[in-house]
Amino acid sequence: MKLYLIIFLFFGLNLNAQKQDVQKSIEVFFDGFHKKDTLKIQSVCANKIILQSISESVTKGNKLTDESAKEFYKAIASIPSNMKFQEKILSYNIQIDGTMAHVWAPYEFYLNDKLSHSGVNTFTLFKENNIWKIIYLIDTRRK
Repeated sequence: MKLYLIIFLFFGLNLNAQKQDVQKSIEVFFDGFHKKDTLKIQSVCANKIILQSISESVTKGNKLTDESAKEFYKAIASIPSNMKFQEKILSYNIQIDGTMAHVWAPYEFYLNDKLSHSGVNTFTLFKENNIWKIIYLIDTRRK
């Protein structure tokens, strides 16, 4: 019986450590995002990252948009220095299967201290050379 408890605790602690590593990659992503540091963002993103957004609008309808990594990094680097923005992650729901992780992260986006929009980010990550890399990011956006 003690052996089962020890095994259970070991796997539970290991899974929790992996979840912390996954969350850390996302935190590094957003730290780079808020600092407009595209190299920091790229450090936790796969070279072939897929980026999509779903804009939700009652009047205009829903729209799916694709963005290349190059366009994304260029957009981040070109944000004016006088523009204040912050994406607040409200929670993390992390699921892991071996070298793949999925994260559901509701957020609020503030522009010049005013709520601009909210939604959910979902990240798919791949563990590459002991680093969790974001391979897919899709978000919803609603006013």
